[in-house]
Amino acid sequence: MSKIICRCEDLTEEEILDFIHQGFTTIDEIKRFSRAGMGHCQGRTCKRLIAQLISRETGKPLNEILYSKPRSPIKPVTLRTLANHK
Repeated sequence: MSKIICRCEDLTEEEILDFIHQGFTTIDEIKRFSRAGMGHCQGRTCKRLIAQLISRETGKPLNEILYSKPRSPIKPVTLRTLANHK
């Protein structure tokens, strides 16, 4: 049984490795094709794990693997909060 890498989207290490072996070697590419990092936590847990897998499989140093840029809202915001914002 493979380890879960993205808990929100229920993606396993094996599934992420399949994407890497298909040539998707950035976090953004893997996110677009697998939805990793698009769940409730917005990648706060899985981005680091995916970067480690990319580094291990491609030989790229971890500091060369680019993290995707956060887009607003960085944290989930309720509609009530937005409605009350002045």
